[in-house]
Amino acid sequence: MELIRGKIIGYKIERAKDLGKKQIWYEVEENESIEDCLARMRRDGYMAVGRKEEPVFHLVNGEPTYLRQKIQFKAMDCQDFE
Repeated sequence: MELIRGKIIGYKIERAKDLGKKQIWYEVEENESIEDCLARMRRDGYMAVGRKEEPVFHLVNGEPTYLRQKIQFKAMDCQDFE
């Protein structure tokens, strides 16, 4: 399963458990800094092991226009690093 904005979706945690590693994705909220997201991960007992970004567009007069950058961090349970 995958954790995005506090909701569990998908199958990635189940698949990760099968591999012996617990991995989830944290998304930086619109009104949240990257540092705040990383602090939230640490509070939950995870640490970042990867990052991905993708642009978010919306339509203005029928034309796609850049809105913002979506940033996600791949996180693993801190216990896996002990």
